[in-house]
Amino acid sequence: MATRNDPLPLARTPLHALHVQAPDCTWVTLGDGATPARLAEAGTETSRLARCGLIDLSALARTGVRGPAAADTLREQGYRLPEAPNRCQAQPDGRRVVRLSATEYLLLADPQATDATPALAPDEAPGCYGLPRQDSHAWLALTGEHAAAVMAKLCAVDLADDAFTEGQVAQTSVARVDAIVIRDRLDTTPCLHLLVDSAATDYLWSALLDAMQEFDGGPLGIAELLPPTPG
Repeated sequence: MATRNDPLPLARTPLHALHVQAPDCTWVTLGDGATPARLAEAGTETSRLARCGLIDLSALARTGVRGPAAADTLREQGYRLPEAPNRCQAQPDGRRVVRLSATEYLLLADPQATDATPALAPDEAPGCYGLPRQDSHAWLALTGEHAAAVMAKLCAVDLADDAFTEGQVAQTSVARVDAIVIRDRLDTTPCLHLLVDSAATDYLWSALLDAMQEFDGGPLGIAELLPPTPG
């Protein structure tokens, strides 16, 4: 349920202090955390989503696993894995599995689901151990037709649609911040997910918003991604 009140008792994203200052911010509770439902009027956000929008997804679940038995452990628990490093595989339930190397994987919640904290991590086994990512890494999503053009100002990797296709992953630097960049699609909307050091999130958020001005881009809340509320 969305509210305009500052959700003090709930877990906060690294960008909470910035969001609280936004005059049009309303909040939604996902799992045990709060994240902006809206940062602008609904019509404005719908336009931004399609053209050039920036969403804080840090309230959603994410974790990692590593080890020589990581792939077998994930498969045994029903995950479909990318065939090669630096690839992302969408799961039937909407979650994403990102293969970062031969033995390391990143697991992401479905960014379009209201359940923010599904059971992501597999049970640890010999040769497979967890790498918590919830606090160490923030999760941002850059959406819309101009997402790659925005990133061209901040990143040396060519992230254009024809060079960086859906499911590809780049471990690179964005505005001098180490980042994992994932090409995805949210229904019909092109999207670049960015996983970055939580300590650098304020800086990178501001850098991205500055680069988006040319395309009339701006921030939006997660409500644009979630199913409509019944009634």
